This record gives sequence, structure tokens and C-alpha cells, in this order.
Amino acid sequence: MAKLRTGVIGVGHLGQHHARLYASLPDATLVGVVDHDHERASLIGRQYGARAFDDLPDLLKHVDVVSVAVPTSAHYSATKACLEAGKHVLVEKPIAVLPIEARELVELAKINRCTLQVGHSERFNPIMQTMRPHIRRPVLFEGQRMGVYSERGTDVDVVLDLMIHDLDLVLSCNPGPVEEVRAAGLSVRSSSSDVANAYIQFESGCVASLIASRVSLKAMRHMRLFQADGYVSIDFQSRRGVIGRRSVEPGLKPMVAVEEFQAGDDEPLRLQLESFLQAIRAQSCPVVSGENGTAALEVAHRVLSAINAFGQRNA
Repeated sequence: MAKLRTGVIGVGHLGQHHARLYASLPDATLVGVVDHDHERASLIGRQYGARAFDDLPDLLKHVDVVSVAVPTSAHYSATKACLEAGKHVLVEKPIAVLPIEARELVELAKINRCTLQVGHSERFNPIMQTMRPHIRRPVLFEGQRMGVYSERGTDVDVVLDLMIHDLDLVLSCNPGPVEEVRAAGLSVRSSSSDVANAYIQFESGCVASLIASRVSLKAMRHMRLFQADGYVSIDFQSRRGVIGRRSVEPGLKPMVAVEEFQAGDDEPLRLQLESFLQAIRAQSCPVVSGENGTAALEVAHRVLSAINAFGQRNA
């Protein structure tokens, strides 16, 4: 079976790793890269045995599959051009800036029979994959996602930059339609919110309490899920997990039996790209579809609306 010809659009901090991995995957050949900084593209191209193309239309003539790793503000335009050219696309999260853009991309993928996957890489974190079978019907989510400040990613607010990871994880547990969103956010170093706290109530009664910050002193990526028979705790950085199982014996106080897990060191991005290529080969729905990415973006915008209302009340 012929290898899939791949290309990477944007070879900055994250895109360079897409290029590295495509060059190493047995099912793919890295044909080329493109970046607004042609010197950067040439450097990455030489490093991984690929051609640095002058522009996107030229790259698209030579590939079947692309990763879009440009700044978020350019996700829509780059992904649209690729889908219109009939290419399979993995676009980094979020799928776009606006839900209307995301919905258009999903329709374009359907019309042109292209696989569209969104880069919510925490779904492929080995600890999430280890703990997923133990997640049944959570009624309460608590998520903390903290990072130290970097200019990278500040073309959008912290909700689209960081919190959207946890919004996708919550929605992947099928809590149902959103009923109410309350949120607060503050700008610290950028022109948009750098810290945000959201409370999301679902029609099912499920609740998610999420906080995201990109101005913390140290990084943290942690989520706890509470369900009828106990809780699941996940540390995405250390790849450690804990399950607390509740048991009740007649005449005795309830007990909680704790079990700890340590996941392996597989690279989430590699697992994500392998899954993407497999979905293309099988003509199947990817693990994180365009519809999934759109759903997370729609909830993110409800959070942003609530933050805006909070700001107006406290102006």
C-alpha cells in the first residue's frame, strides 16, 4: 500500500513536531512544509528530508494529507484552502476562532469527502486512554489547566488557548446539552483574558467547574471526575491517575478503595497522527472529528459570552 504524502502548514513550536513525526511514521512520507518564514521552513525541511514550498497552493499540488499548525487566527483560512483542494486535514485546536467558521469547515469536509480531525491531543494522552474505561457517567468535573506566560498563543484568549482542551474532554464524556454557563475572566499580560473560571451546568444535572490560566508560576494539567461509584483523578503532566471506588457494607460506614495508575511515555502527538492516518485509510470517523471540535468551540464561546457579561457588570 502506497504511503500517504503529507505536508505541514506552519512549522513553528508545534508544527515542527508534526513534520518530525510524519517523517518517521511508516504509513507516511513527509513531502513538504510551508511557513510565512521561508528560512524556518527551509531549516525544518532540510532537517526532515522534505521540500520547503514557497506558498500553500504549491504545497497542495504535491500532498494528500496536511497538518495545519499556524496561529489560531489563521486556522479557518488555511483549513478551508486545504479542504477545497480535496486534502485530508488535521487542524490544531481550536478548529477555528468562530463557530460559524467551524461549521463551514465541517460542511466542506463532507462535500469534498475529506477526513477532518481536530488536534485535541489530550484525548491521546496515554493516561487519558488508561483511565477512559473507568469513566462511566460523571456528574461533576473539576479541571485545572495552568501554564506559564508565553507570547505564543496569545492571538486568542485563554479559553480558546487552554480551556478548550478541558471543554473537549468534558464533552467527550457525553454530559448532554448545556443548560447554563457562568464565567469570569481577567486580562493580566495580553489584550484578552489570561485567566478564566467557568461553571457549566448541563441539562442532565452534570456540572463542570474549570479554571485556566496562562500566567501561572508553574504548569498544571489536572482533572477530577466524580461519579456514583467513586471518583477518577487524572494528572496529564505526570501521567498518573487515581481511582477511588466507593463501597458500602451493611451496618458499616462507606469505604473508598484507592487504586493508582501510571501510564507510559508514548507521545500523544504521535498517537494522534497515527490515529488520523488510520481514519483516512479506513474512511472512518476520526477520534476527534470536526463536529467534536465545533462542539467544544461552541461551548467555549458561551464561556466567552459569560466572561464578557461578567466584565460589564464589574466595569
